[in-house]
Order: sequence, then structure tokens, then C-alpha cells
Amino acid sequence: MKIELIDLKQRYKEESSQILSSIQKVLSKGHLVLTEELNIFEKNICGYTGSKYCLGLNSGTDALMMSLWSLGIGKGDEVITSPTSFVATIGAIIHVGAKPVFVDITEDLNIDVNKIEPKITKKTKAIMPVHWAGRMCSMDKITKIAKKYKLKVIEDAAQGMGSYYKNKHAGTYSDIAAFSTHPLKNLNGLGDGGFITTNNKKLYDKIKLYRNHGMKSRDNVHVFGVNSRLDVLNAEVLNFRLKKLKSVILKRKKNISIYQKLIDQKYIKIPHDTKDQFSSSVIFLCLCDKRNELQKYLNTKNIQSLVYYGTPLHKHYASKNMQFHKNKLPVSEKLAKKVLALPHHQNLSENQIKIVCREINNFYKKF
Repeated sequence: MKIELIDLKQRYKEESSQILSSIQKVLSKGHLVLTEELNIFEKNICGYTGSKYCLGLNSGTDALMMSLWSLGIGKGDEVITSPTSFVATIGAIIHVGAKPVFVDITEDLNIDVNKIEPKITKKTKAIMPVHWAGRMCSMDKITKIAKKYKLKVIEDAAQGMGSYYKNKHAGTYSDIAAFSTHPLKNLNGLGDGGFITTNNKKLYDKIKLYRNHGMKSRDNVHVFGVNSRLDVLNAEVLNFRLKKLKSVILKRKKNISIYQKLIDQKYIKIPHDTKDQFSSSVIFLCLCDKRNELQKYLNTKNIQSLVYYGTPLHKHYASKNMQFHKNKLPVSEKLAKKVLALPHHQNLSENQIKIVCREINNFYKKF
């Protein structure tokens, strides 16, 4: 039997009656856009994170773009961020007309806060840290730098739902934060989805208007916006899954603790939370010697794994046209050759974890 990286089919099997009931509840009302289900979801997110405001949007990418737009960031501006992330991080910056400026990472795969200040110029308008794999960046140091240089902070918290740093939830350190509810996240919907959180009423009002075509009413358009409303069917399912999120995260963290005990870490490094961090454990990433060979070996044993990601953002083909490939970011380039995601979800059994660990240890015994 194949050991899946993430088993969405099993999760649906366990939750199908509740999910179908949620969908039926919404459909029976006959209203499917900007309904009470979405309002309830936004209030629930505020309650969970401790943020004052939340707006449901149609993707984490839109959440990033609208965060930048709401802060007035655009053509000629620079935004400092990490080269280790999904492409949406810099795609959002580029689409509002700004330029991403990369700062190398540390061994925990997050931005190196000690290298931020030398990258600040007169054009710098914001810092966008990425909470990679659910492990939060050193936000107190980042916000201190931002305050010193009068910069905005946007948290790319696509993987940060349920994560804490010094007992504060992801998204509560910054001017605004962007989250994703993509199916691969731990708070996941039925497809694409996202939301922003902020404590700034002006930013909230701007995005609330912009996500709905800029309309205050059908005959009263204040700004030419877009359609980026979170689907209410998704919102209702997310309301259901939000109630289970803490238990999902704790089960995933228990799985990681088993991995940590059983894997011989001579050839594999497993990043750990520091005393200040509580990771939501969205993905279980390891840094592996002979990564490609290990992945091929695991595949022969019906164990799924994923290189997540093997190319830093400044090394993509699309980056060459913008000269990003000339950046010297040795740590991100080195770790991209080592990083591997192992099977990791709340339905993973202890026996399955033992099999994965056994095969990893068997592979490295040859060296």
C-alpha cells in the first residue's frame, strides 16, 4: 500500500457527511455570494488569531496582492522578501509593479533577519517575511527593523494558520497578513481560497470594497476593483474545519515527534521549533544528504515524497528576464538541493511513520 504525502481522500472520507451537510445547508438558502456564512468565517478567524479584522478572498495570492495594493505599494517600490517560497510571493509583488529584493535564509528555511538592513534602500517600502512550512520568522526583530526605517510589514502567512511566535498568532505582528486555504494547507477548503487579517480599519475597508468590484452598491462604484470574494460554500466548510484545526495540528506535531525519535539524523536534519515558536506543521520538511537518490529509493518502496521546492525564486526561468538570477544567495541555493517533504498528515498512522523511518535508515546504511 502506498504511503501518501498528503491524503485528502481519507480526510474527505472521514468528513464527508459533515461537508455534504454544510453544502446542502448553504444551497438550500438560495444565496451563494457574500452571505452570512462568509461573515461568520471572518469573525471566527478573528477569534482564533486575535486580529481585529478579516476578509475572505478567493486565494492566498490575491490576499498578497491586495495587501500590497492596500498599502499603496506599486511601481518603483521595493519589497524585501525570501527566495524560499512559492512563486506567488514574488508574483504578487511584481503584479502590483514593485520589485522583490531577496534576503538569504537561515538553516530553518526562513529569512535571515541579520541580513535585512543592508538590503534597505530609498526605494524600500515593505518587508514581506514568509512563515515557511508553518514556522514563523523572528517577527519581533523584523518589526523593529521596519519601525526604524518606517517600512510596512506584510506577513506571507499562507502556511501560518495555527502558528505562533512568542505566544502571538501569525498575522498579528504586521500591518497586514495574507493566508491561504488551498487544499494542501492544514485549514483547507474545497479548492482555492484565502483571507487577510489586519488591525487597521482603513486597510480592511479598502480591501472589502476592492474584492467586490469596488461597489458600495450596484449603482455606486467607488473604485474599479476585482472579483475576489471567498466562495460561501468554501467558507462554510472552513467554518467546520476551523473547529478541528487545533486537534489536526497536535496530531501532526505528534507525528513529527515520532519521526524525530526514529530517523537516524546523521544524514538528515529535521528543523525544530525554538522555545519562541509553535509551528502549525503544515509540511514536514527535512534537509537530506543525497536527497535525489533518497527520493528515488523511497519511491521504489511506495513512499511518496516531494521536493518542496528545488529551485529558489531567483533561479527560475521567469526571474532571468528581471535579472534576479544574478543574486548571490548561497544558503537558499544549498538548502534547495537538500529539502524534501515526507508523508505528513493527521490520518497518518504510527505504523506508516515507522515504515518511512525504517526505509530512510536502510537507505543511509549504505553510506
